[in-house]
Amino acid sequence: MPQLFGWLFDVYPSPQGMTVWIIDEDSRTHRLTDSLSASFFVAGPRAELHALCEFIRVARLPVRMRRAERYDIFLRREIELLEIVVNDPARFPLIVQTVTRHKPSLTYYNCDIAPAQIYFYERHLFPLARVQVEVDASNHIRAIEACDSPWDLDYELPPLKVMTLRLEGDSAFQRNAGEFFQNSINPNHCARGALEIGVEDSIRVLHDDNPRELLIRVKELLQQYDPDVIVSAWGDSFILPRLLEMSRRYGVPLPLNRDPQHPIQFRPPRSYFSYGRIVYKTASHTLFGRWHIDRENAFLIDDYGLEGTFELARITQMPVQQVARTSTGSGISAMQVATAYRQNILVPWQKREPEAWKTADELIVSDKGGLIFQPIVGLHEQVAELDFTSMFPTIMERFNISPETVNCPCCKNSRVPELGYSICRQRRGLIPETLAPLIAKRSRYKKIIKQQSEIRNPKSEIYKRRVSAHKWLLVTCFGYLGYKNARFGKIEAHEAVNAYGRNALLTAKEIVEKRGFTMLHAIVDSLWIQKPNARDDEYDEIVRAISETTQLPIELEGVYNWIAFLPSRTDPRLPVANRYFGAFRDGDVKIRGIEIRRHDTPPFIKRAQTEMIQMLATATNRAEFRERAREVLQLTLNYLDRLYAGQIPFDQLVITQNLSRDPMEYTKNNLNAIVAKELLGRGINLSPGESIRYIITDQKARVPSDRARAVEHIDGSYSYDAEKYAELFLRSVTTLFSSIGMTQDRLQKYIGESRAPSRTRRELRQPERPQLPPSYTLPLFEFSKNQKRAHSSVSHQP
Repeated sequence: MPQLFGWLFDVYPSPQGMTVWIIDEDSRTHRLTDSLSASFFVAGPRAELHALCEFIRVARLPVRMRRAERYDIFLRREIELLEIVVNDPARFPLIVQTVTRHKPSLTYYNCDIAPAQIYFYERHLFPLARVQVEVDASNHIRAIEACDSPWDLDYELPPLKVMTLRLEGDSAFQRNAGEFFQNSINPNHCARGALEIGVEDSIRVLHDDNPRELLIRVKELLQQYDPDVIVSAWGDSFILPRLLEMSRRYGVPLPLNRDPQHPIQFRPPRSYFSYGRIVYKTASHTLFGRWHIDRENAFLIDDYGLEGTFELARITQMPVQQVARTSTGSGISAMQVATAYRQNILVPWQKREPEAWKTADELIVSDKGGLIFQPIVGLHEQVAELDFTSMFPTIMERFNISPETVNCPCCKNSRVPELGYSICRQRRGLIPETLAPLIAKRSRYKKIIKQQSEIRNPKSEIYKRRVSAHKWLLVTCFGYLGYKNARFGKIEAHEAVNAYGRNALLTAKEIVEKRGFTMLHAIVDSLWIQKPNARDDEYDEIVRAISETTQLPIELEGVYNWIAFLPSRTDPRLPVANRYFGAFRDGDVKIRGIEIRRHDTPPFIKRAQTEMIQMLATATNRAEFRERAREVLQLTLNYLDRLYAGQIPFDQLVITQNLSRDPMEYTKNNLNAIVAKELLGRGINLSPGESIRYIITDQKARVPSDRARAVEHIDGSYSYDAEKYAELFLRSVTTLFSSIGMTQDRLQKYIGESRAPSRTRRELRQPERPQLPPSYTLPLFEFSKNQKRAHSSVSHQP
């Protein structure tokens, strides 16, 4: 039989079984088919199971039924089940739906695992695996084997052909598909420019003056270059819907799918409630035999890029397009499901495990969360930061914390500090089993990055992005452990992790204080310590002592020349745990909780604050910090002069906010409501959680609509409110000096005394109208100005 070597590119169910796409070393694609039998399980009273079997026979569902035994993680034992085997993977979701609707009272397992993931589990494969395939004359797979592992550090990726789609003038979109930036204008809120298609380092600009010609040209480019990946900006919510609608209207089919037998999979937009806020998820368009990745709809792609997305797909065994559009919480859940599948552990469909009963006293002790010591407000010199490495995931892995291991009936050891929960020592938990290889891989990458930092290896940046992707998986694994609807969540396991964390932080505090250090601040897994004239070897000794005592790895994050712990804005006497910034000895800065880190801060203020912090970072002590502060104040005057002179472009003054509700539900005319209603008046439907971007034009205007304007529709007849932006800007400057006693009133007094006397207050309040950037004067790329997006429903999910 002929053999094929290449990379596993795409897998999905089809009438022939599972369609498998392979890309070989010469960039050629191969469409193969494979068989797959997918099973789900049912538990319940024998009489009800018998009735279900009779229903399946009468309905003639194309399945096989048999008895089975599997391990239930919450019952902690093997249970007897009805196994329903579906030989046609394309019909698996429909059959599951039919059966569960007929008997909703029964308990179901393994029912909502996607066929593609089942295929990966059954064949011991993963996306982008290097594979060796044996095929017959009809391109049916006889044998397929992975030649690499998802836990390999250095692995080859297929030679992907990339096409980019964007709208002309979208400066935030870089032609290098791996680099992405924020602040791209949402074309759904305005008319936008021509379509730009990037292939092989060239850009083709297509105007919609003649829609049929545009479609024909797009079709030709798709057929000519046959891309493996389409990377777009606003492709899911704007470009692809417009192209597909034009295709239907003018009868010109577009071969966006490489597989012509499959229609594009469309998911409508929706809003949902998650952790105290409304989140908006835009529509999505999933292709078959080809990938579509929309950078505006890709989870954290600005943080870890395509390299991180590919890494996540490999280790979570989720298809690349799915990984790009879902949270890392879904990724860690998929990894847990994969572990359960390998170990014949049942995967709950609707978890019914209640929280164990606790008295009020027990609840007070157990429900504490992480430990935080409030910082000592002020500017501090020579401060060391110690960080536990992936503290919570490491606790789960090191101390075997999992839903089935906490308070197990076989071990009565009261091992969990403070709570006295027992931890099983007879069985390795599912959660530790899942996390162990991930923690090990991330640790190995970090060691290599540290070693290569001196020689500047070009691979270091790729490794950093993969490590960032790992970080987000590990961050969410702790939250999912305590989430009531998580497949393998249990609140007692979550409480146990917190208890171990609190104990480790208290132990670290005792160790550093015994060695003559003062602890200035501590928050969950980090602590900041200070000792005059401390030697480097003292830090090494402390790290070693804490690690040996707590059995958890801890690292010296660095030693600050200075660090500023900031007070509350509302009450300067109160500290804020996660609001600080500082400069390490090597010149790097660390920033948390201030304007530069907020998504709603205008770029102008972010840029100014960044420049100011870099200026302050050159100081090596408090005295030099105060000297640099004088330079920063002079820089503040320069920025104010530009602001009042109308020299700040509109795109640098944009404020981005997420709508907390439906626009029609706002009762007060705050700026969000004003801009949302403006967009509604222009025929643009908005959903809860969706982002809007606007300019403050006159905060004190009597007419509400004059106070702010959507940035997409502002024109030369408007100017910005210099007074309001000056207030926001000065607040950000005050933040930098609040640790040395500077208040906004004192700063404004200094500014007033320092300004040139010839500038009158009226002159300062009336800025010149700035010139609009080129991106706001583009030709249209739309076929219907009156087209509206459908309202999305609000649901609840993590």
